[in-house]
Amino acid sequence: MGVSLTFTDEQFTLAPLFMDFLYRHFHAGFADQRWHDQLTEGLTQDDSVQRTAVEQAESMMRDPRAQKAVLRSYELLSAFLTGDSEQLKPFHYRYNFICIVGAPRHGGSYLTKQLFRALGYDAAKVPNAIAHDGFPDATPFDFDKGYSAYTRMMHNMAEYLSMVEIYFANSRAFDSMIPVPKKATKAAYQGGFFDRVLGPNAEYIITLRHPVPACISTYEKSGGLPADGRLAVRGNIETWVRRDNIYAGVPESKVEQLGYFDAYLSYWEHYHYNLLLTGLRLNPKWRVVAYGKERLEGLAAGLYERFGSADKPDDFKVFGQQARHPDWMKQAEPVVRRVSDIWRQAGVNFPFEEVMEAW
Repeated sequence: MGVSLTFTDEQFTLAPLFMDFLYRHFHAGFADQRWHDQLTEGLTQDDSVQRTAVEQAESMMRDPRAQKAVLRSYELLSAFLTGDSEQLKPFHYRYNFICIVGAPRHGGSYLTKQLFRALGYDAAKVPNAIAHDGFPDATPFDFDKGYSAYTRMMHNMAEYLSMVEIYFANSRAFDSMIPVPKKATKAAYQGGFFDRVLGPNAEYIITLRHPVPACISTYEKSGGLPADGRLAVRGNIETWVRRDNIYAGVPESKVEQLGYFDAYLSYWEHYHYNLLLTGLRLNPKWRVVAYGKERLEGLAAGLYERFGSADKPDDFKVFGQQARHPDWMKQAEPVVRRVSDIWRQAGVNFPFEEVMEAW
């Protein structure tokens, strides 16, 4: 018996970020990309990507170069859906993906910027979709009318790989492979998928930070600690905190009644379990670095040396936050210790003492 299945682009719509990338790459160029800004606090209120995608969609689909990229993305999506692993071999042979993976506000943007600079790129002109962690979108599993977390992740990854082929087409190779930096916070949720798709030559730099200063940085970015001390949802990170608490078993009706740090600490703990246990560790090319000026600048300097750059890494700015929430510091210690113990039981080093410096 033969069965033919047909899907349409209405069922697998193109991501606005993908369409925006194609428009800017072929027509408008990339300028003033701000994904790498370590110090600016505050939420980005910019709907330009969605607006560009809507405004330019029709004209872009008349561009043969864009058409080719779109068809390539659907070809790769089909490969993911059917298990056609042969389609991925060109990526495994040609590209050396170097992924910076860690929870938000853990130093990943700094390292990603330094990696691009070490390779000779101007970070201000590297598109967000290529460099940063919003795309491809990977989440805990969800399923609803017109939505599957798995198929969305696969479609986004197919679009990302199509962009990689375009953006890095003429990039310099090192040891016969083209390095492709990527901040990949969300890889923690579906690590096995990222590991198999990006291939055996992919590398993972894992950033770790104490939950108290990371939480402070999160609420400062979101407009300050809420007056009532409870979780508020004002931006992406707080949205993820809310979602992950629900997946950890907090009833949806009660999640925003949680204390801000209670919610964040639960998110931080479960993120680091996901990072270890969802399959990313199948790839042995892990390198763990604890947050701190000397450690992150030293790792960046090693990347500059590795890729033959005569430049020097940017300074990494750190601010002492250890005394601001002594009650949080006391609450966090057993959680950090628990995560450290689980990692070590799995045979993975967790630099407990360095993380407990709480930078």
